[in-house]
Amino acid sequence: MFQFFVSPGQITPEGVVITGSDVNHIKNALRMKSGEQVRVSDQQGGNFLCEVAAISQEQVALKIIRPCAGTELPVKATLFQGLPKGDKMEMIIQKGVELGACEIVPVAMQNCIVKLDGKKAAARQARWQAIAESAAKQSKRSLIPQVLPVRSFAEAVEYAKTLDLCLMPYEQARGMAYTREVFGKIEKGSSVGIFIGPEGGFSPKEIQAVEGRMELVTLGNRILRTETAGVAALAMLAYEMEA
Repeated sequence: MFQFFVSPGQITPEGVVITGSDVNHIKNALRMKSGEQVRVSDQQGGNFLCEVAAISQEQVALKIIRPCAGTELPVKATLFQGLPKGDKMEMIIQKGVELGACEIVPVAMQNCIVKLDGKKAAARQARWQAIAESAAKQSKRSLIPQVLPVRSFAEAVEYAKTLDLCLMPYEQARGMAYTREVFGKIEKGSSVGIFIGPEGGFSPKEIQAVEGRMELVTLGNRILRTETAGVAALAMLAYEMEA
């Protein structure tokens, strides 16, 4: 079943009206017909099972069959990802969205090889946001996670102060027993940040900057690649928090 996102204003007592680029996708790419079912989310907590009622050049009219359950994590998870090489960020965003991250913050850290600024950063962000939206549709999310502009490590740490808790997976952190203890104390409804270093890892200066302010945790006995660490941490969070 396909998933689509709308604004609350597109939902009326008569049903749901889809406009914009999704119309062409429904009509010409998916070749959907009247009577087929889709899932619709208004990104504000409303999720609905709908049936295609009519398709025109400008819009697709849907009939609401019934509300359906949301799919968001019980916590607001923000992934702070050190900029990786190549196209790894695309996979990280895709899998991060599938696992429940509601925000992804690309971070320029000391050991990052990739340097983004100006038009290049804006173009990358636009592409990353499109990947997040596609992954949100595929995984039946109730909202489209946001990919924020690239931030410096200091800016990311400052932004993280608005969250209830921040985790920093680090190879020299205490053992898994402590990680379990930290994850076990996370409360539903809270906001959680996860900081992931780039290929070169965190610099000593970056670790010193957050000691005592973030929870340094381990993800196991093995050293994970940057494109694996955030996925692993989000999976652990989902396992701990979801019923």
